Amino acid sequence: MKIKMAPNSLFAVLLRSPWWVSIGIAVVFAAASRALLPDQYWIFGALGAFPLFVVGVVRAVQQWKAPSEAQTEATLATVRGMAWRDFAAQLEAALTRDGYAVTRLNTGAADFSAIKAGRTTLVAAKRWKAATQGMDALQELHAARQAQDASACMLVALGEVSDNARRFAAAQNLQLVQGAELARLLKT
Repeated sequence: MKIKMAPNSLFAVLLRSPWWVSIGIAVVFAAASRALLPDQYWIFGALGAFPLFVVGVVRAVQQWKAPSEAQTEATLATVRGMAWRDFAAQLEAALTRDGYAVTRLNTGAADFSAIKAGRTTLVAAKRWKAATQGMDALQELHAARQAQDASACMLVALGEVSDNARRFAAAQNLQLVQGAELARLLKT
């Protein structure tokens, strides 16, 4: 289950930061509680740092499991050399491994329908080798999501995504999978 939060909330920012940032803030918070609160109450103030500590632990686990930069580059180089048939099979296997029931589609906008926990995600990946992804692919994917009443959309891309396309994706809540995130998805 994915929890929605404001992209610039404290916890969202900490979940994008290195693990030690959250742990450091938690330590400073606990130390400030010890220094500023009376002896009988400082422990209660220090407990306020617990959520920050938990975020630090979650982030540490995420970073521990993430592929290294060299592994990411190797995976992306391998993907660049793949034919569509091979890439589609690897992407389908990765989504299946992540708990999705995957169906290949023959529509222009989406290549896969991935269902998990009753939520349908449309996945567009056929243009994964394009140097730049523009608005057209995202607009088609968004229209397909509305037509099929899907819960989410995902665009897989090796190349760049234009600024307009990024803004459109953010406004329409379309997930862009590129670079390290793509390497994590395709991990073996």
